[in-house]
Amino acid sequence: MRVLVVDDETALADLIARGLTRQDMAVDVAYRGDHADELLAVNDYDVVVLDRDLPGMHGDEVARRQTARSGCTRILMLTAATALTDRVHGLELGADDYLPKPFEFPELVARVRALGRRSTAAVAPVLERGGLLLDSNRRIATRDGRPLDLTTKELGVLEVLLRADGRIVSAEELLEKVWDMNIDPFTAAVRVTMSKLRKKLGAPDPIRTVPGKGYAL
Repeated sequence: MRVLVVDDETALADLIARGLTRQDMAVDVAYRGDHADELLAVNDYDVVVLDRDLPGMHGDEVARRQTARSGCTRILMLTAATALTDRVHGLELGADDYLPKPFEFPELVARVRALGRRSTAAVAPVLERGGLLLDSNRRIATRDGRPLDLTTKELGVLEVLLRADGRIVSAEELLEKVWDMNIDPFTAAVRVTMSKLRKKLGAPDPIRTVPGKGYAL
């Protein structure tokens, strides 16, 4: 899952980003509304955790613009304002969920995961195909009942392939969904991670390479 965290409280934004990264998410950070709007215009995020009171562009305007793009990104709006009218206004602008500050981090994680599942067609938290099983909440994967000791990136790649349900997934799409914006687009990260994942999955190899197009289960 790829997430954008937007908050002008830099310490809080970085703290949220580190916490979500530990939950096996690829996370980018913006501290201004106009920067967030630029990132949302060019990147395919599953969820944006969006503060309302932002410099450069108000969070409400960021939400309105993102909703107008008609993408699949879900918006979790954060704010210190707790009045009912503020929550209603945020939801009317296109936010999918609302979390007042201060909040408990486990609740934030649960809400982000729930919204991430809604960013595409509804998919159960437990994904399974051809003996491969991945519990996306518990971050546990098995093959034919055998536990798999996978790294964060290997889990991410496997999850994208399982969610694709047999569709070919390009290396570019894997970079977009599993890595953050700091990754070099010409890196061999996808090929290296795929090789390691295949070794851990064992024979017979469940991943099909489609030359010039990508990978599929």
